[in-house]
Amino acid sequence: MRKYGIIADTSCETTEQMREKYGITYASFKIDIDDKSYIDNEDLDLEDFITSMNASKNPIKTACPSPGDFNKALEENKDCDELFIITISKKLSGTYDSASLASQLFREKYPDKKVHVIDSKSAAAGETNVYLELIKVLDENIHFEEIINKISTFVENMKTMFVLEDLSNLIKNGRMPKTAGMIANALSIKPVMKGINGEIELHEIARGVNNSLNKMIKSIGTFVEDTTSGRIVVTHVRAPEKVEKIVEGIKKAYDFGKIEVVQARGLSSGYAADKGIVIAFD
Repeated sequence: MRKYGIIADTSCETTEQMREKYGITYASFKIDIDDKSYIDNEDLDLEDFITSMNASKNPIKTACPSPGDFNKALEENKDCDELFIITISKKLSGTYDSASLASQLFREKYPDKKVHVIDSKSAAAGETNVYLELIKVLDENIHFEEIINKISTFVENMKTMFVLEDLSNLIKNGRMPKTAGMIANALSIKPVMKGINGEIELHEIARGVNNSLNKMIKSIGTFVEDTTSGRIVVTHVRAPEKVEKIVEGIKKAYDFGKIEVVQARGLSSGYAADKGIVIAFD
């Protein structure tokens, strides 16, 4: 019987139940906030991380997992016949290149092993959605090349959207012009953003976070007609009450087969900021 291994960077949020049921090996991002250094792993104190981030006037500094980090994860799964590495969009990070180099070196050492690196063309909820889809495809017990084709098609068709309650981190990290961001914050403008081919673009503008969230939920229907067999993943940064309302709104408007909710890890929290919401669906 074929044995699979799944590896991901820490932009891929998972619940404890997912990890116990399906398994995953992580290669962690490193994050610096002023003079504090954090490793985005299971030992990360998220409360301290977010407190430090909110108190700093400076952008966070991130370092993607090195080829060595990915090689260690691959070695931990060397008894697997086929291995898959899921990364954050390569247009947002050097993680894909790092994982690709590690997989090349690993295959040279173990020529009988099959390894494929998946560019999720997304982050947070999007990367989690790719992880869950990969598990679903692996259960079909199809050929390696068919698995790659199916997951590649899924990535191309998946949609990612997000609403941030606080735009400060986007401004500090240069993802939004400072003047535009300050005006938006002052007027309580909360843009609905979307992922397009691995990059971030503006989808719609609304005043007030609740209006933005409602617009985001309504926008789902413009991207997908039949949701009965689909899945939607919601990543949140310490916003369980907000998530309850979002899930309620999604259930009223659509009939997704599955709704998965995950808490953001360090990297996603670093960009989405406190109370940020990211959704991904197919």
